[in-house]
Amino acid sequence: MRIIGLAGWSGSGKTTLLTKVIPRIVARGLTVSTIKHAHHSFDLDQPGKDSHSHRLAGATEVLVGSARRWAIVHELRGEAEPALTVLLRKASPVDLVVVEGYKAERHPKLEVYRSSNGKPLLHPEDPAIVAIASDVALANARVPVVDLNDVEGVIEIVLRHAAPVESLGATIGPAGQLARKSR
Repeated sequence: MRIIGLAGWSGSGKTTLLTKVIPRIVARGLTVSTIKHAHHSFDLDQPGKDSHSHRLAGATEVLVGSARRWAIVHELRGEAEPALTVLLRKASPVDLVVVEGYKAERHPKLEVYRSSNGKPLLHPEDPAIVAIASDVALANARVPVVDLNDVEGVIEIVLRHAAPVESLGATIGPAGQLARKSR
């Protein structure tokens, strides 16, 4: 299992780029999962649904399953937000995990930069950024730059720079689950 992230300011086009990249990587025969960081309280449940009522009643986890998908909603109930490595241990093994957000984590990242945002580049301050997908030329960039619309070029960077999850201090255990690497 390998990991890479997409990092950038809100409105830079990370999600739009991912929705173009994922199907093309899957078409190459690779399995892909994503982990998305939310900066706000979010809710997958809808008021009036049984699972929502279970959670509001105090259930720590609610698992909802059907013939098409299943999901677990876990309430932190005052616990600290889990680190990316903790969430990775909960994911099923795949060829590639693409992380959107988690800018402060140290996994390799492709910065998505859109000049119209008026925000500064992240890469000068983040040594984990391995390349930039940008809508403008960046002559002073210290990492490779690919055109934001060059989806195949982005895919090549993503696949070349994705790192084994072991590089984050996590390793895959015998049952396919991630386990904490002993130090």
